[in-house]
Amino acid sequence: MPDPSLIRLLIRKLENFAELAEDEKRALQEAAGPVRPYAAHEDLLREGEQANGVAVVVSGFACRHKMLPDGRRQIIGYFLPGDMCDARVFILKKMDHTISTLAPSSVSVLPREAIIELTSKYPRLTRAFWWNTLVEEAIGRQWLVSIGQRTALERVAHLFCEVYVRLQSVGLATPEGCELPVTQSELADTVALSTVHVNRTLKELRRVGLVSMSSKALSIHDFAGLRALAMFDPSYLHLEGDGLIRDRASHALLKP
Repeated sequence: MPDPSLIRLLIRKLENFAELAEDEKRALQEAAGPVRPYAAHEDLLREGEQANGVAVVVSGFACRHKMLPDGRRQIIGYFLPGDMCDARVFILKKMDHTISTLAPSSVSVLPREAIIELTSKYPRLTRAFWWNTLVEEAIGRQWLVSIGQRTALERVAHLFCEVYVRLQSVGLATPEGCELPVTQSELADTVALSTVHVNRTLKELRRVGLVSMSSKALSIHDFAGLRALAMFDPSYLHLEGDGLIRDRASHALLKP
């Protein structure tokens, strides 16, 4: 039986799309494999390998990334607790990218056969998986816009807003902030800036009183200001259910 937190977070995320019936929740619980711990910077799936199932992050942080032959890396997606690391990867004969942990993490796997059975037997669960896939693609579009059009301050601010709201949607953020166990070098690989530029950007965000990073955590000092700087509109996350944005001062819900 998998760790209950896996079921709680995954179900909570999927129920942003539709409330799942008890038999659907139970089927997910029974399908999930044992939870396995991973160290930071450990590969879950390497480019060129075939996936035998879908990894689900129970705790910690993971990422999707591509490496150039000369060693340069672009991080092209974050996987947070409760995330499936792409519900479609098992369809590929070979991975065209790598999925790795960024911090010590616990991961379960939904086997290929279990995914096929779940999607054949439970149409509403299938639609929830589709919703999850479409949200991943929407996030990818926003990251592309960041690299192509946003300034350094806007890129980092937008990323912080997104991670904060995604974690809040599964109950893992507070008005004061959230976990963000990434280094400045990893942030640089995410937002396509140099490490020096990221360092200057973080100092500026702290100087103007918006956020600060320390001990693998993101402290939110002024979310409204951060959101305004980033021009962040959370509608692309499609959090129709429990996806809530709370203002630090009032704790009132903020509508997109």
